[in-house]
Amino acid sequence: MKYLIATAAILAASSAHADVSKVKVFDHTKVITQSVPVTETRCSEIQVPIYETVTRQGNAAEGALLGMIIGGISGKAISGKDDGAAAGAIIGGLIGADKGSTRTEQRIIGYNIEQQCNNVNVYQNSSVEVYSHSTIRFYLDGKRYVLRFDK
Repeated sequence: MKYLIATAAILAASSAHADVSKVKVFDHTKVITQSVPVTETRCSEIQVPIYETVTRQGNAAEGALLGMIIGGISGKAISGKDDGAAAGAIIGGLIGADKGSTRTEQRIIGYNIEQQCNNVNVYQNSSVEVYSHSTIRFYLDGKRYVLRFDK
């Protein structure tokens, strides 16, 4: 294409008996910046708890006694009668005995260090050189001409 334009210019100039010289064609480029998505793996160390099951022996008698005392006082205060105190003592004793019995629970006894990795999308800028346009430069009768065109 670029040589077709140059040839057309030379033929036009030579048909008019003009002096055409120094014909050159140049391609021009430009630099563009693009953001390109890239997947990266990022890792970090995390602490994972180590659990132990523990059985705790409670004191049911102590819990029952404390429950009876609190229940009796509460029952007497609410009802104002000794019968209310007796009922409160019985209920408090049952609750206290249950709370004072054997319990199983888990507790943390240490930590393992483990590596945890995740894929993360990040964007990196990339510069690319691309075609912009072309020019043809020539002299016609001693005068310089520059014509711009696209391929």
